[in-house]
Amino acid sequence: MIFEKPEKFEISEHMIPPQMSITIDDAKAIAKTFSDLRMRYHAAIREVSTKLEVLDNEYSLKHDYNPIHHIQCRIKTIDSIAEKIQRKGWPMEIESIYKVMDFAGVRVVCNYIDDIYAVESSLLRQDDMKLIRRKDYIKNPKESGYRSLHLIVEVPIFLSDRTYHMPVEIQIRTIAMDTWASLEHELKYKRAEEMPEEVLQELKACAKSMTEIDATMQRIHRMF
Repeated sequence: MIFEKPEKFEISEHMIPPQMSITIDDAKAIAKTFSDLRMRYHAAIREVSTKLEVLDNEYSLKHDYNPIHHIQCRIKTIDSIAEKIQRKGWPMEIESIYKVMDFAGVRVVCNYIDDIYAVESSLLRQDDMKLIRRKDYIKNPKESGYRSLHLIVEVPIFLSDRTYHMPVEIQIRTIAMDTWASLEHELKYKRAEEMPEEVLQELKACAKSMTEIDATMQRIHRMF
């Protein structure tokens, strides 16, 4: 897995919208905080991804089987952070940035449903991993049909002068779940208008069909 070097975010006076009551010094302070946080979160997702890769390699050696199909990582952009702060109704200030728990995200795509819980159990067994929040949208799917296991964990990163404990969101799902979620996101969130009700029902039907496929593939896998 290749990680990009975290970029330094800089701001100039012409970048501040006139409707924002903020000084250039305040804006620069926010930009510095954002750059520092991005660096720490890059380190945090490296830690989590490395742990997952080690577990996958161990499964391969012990069981001649890899439960993880692939891993994806992402860091929220400053626009995405600002949108979330606004949506939550938080004040547009530096302190609000620290409230965003999914600043860094790791998506783990597994082959089968059993693999999801096996990866979760193995990961959370590690002493330096602290579980902050858990939401199981597989056993309790969202109304839309979305399924995935969401974890927010706290992981230590060791810098030159101190140790930080950084939250990272981990989404663990099967290939079928990931396919549905990716297509649903493309259809729903990339459109300016709301989805028609009949389309939403079709998406829910697709989610149900993929759930049945996951269950069938799981049964077949357990036969071997």
